Amino acid sequence: MVQAYILVQTEVGKAAAVAAEIAGLAGVISAEDVTGPYDVIVRAQADDVDQLGQLVVARVQGVGGITRTLTCPVVHLT
Repeated sequence: MVQAYILVQTEVGKAAAVAAEIAGLAGVISAEDVTGPYDVIVRAQADDVDQLGQLVVARVQGVGGITRTLTCPVVHLT
C-alpha cells in the first residue's frame, strides 16, 4: 500500500467544491480546504505507485476547477 499527499491549487473561489468532489473519489482518505499557496490538501492511498498515478491523473486532475497538483508520496524512513 502506498499513500501520498496531493497538494491542489484551484481557481479562485473553487476550493470548497473541489475538496468536496475529491473527497468522494475511491482511494481518497481525506480532502481538506487550507490556506496558503495550495487550496486543498488530499491524502490518498493505492495498492502501488502505478495505481496512485492513475488516481491522480485520471480522477483527481479530472475534477473541474483544479489548476495544478503536486503529489508527495509518503515514505517510511525507519
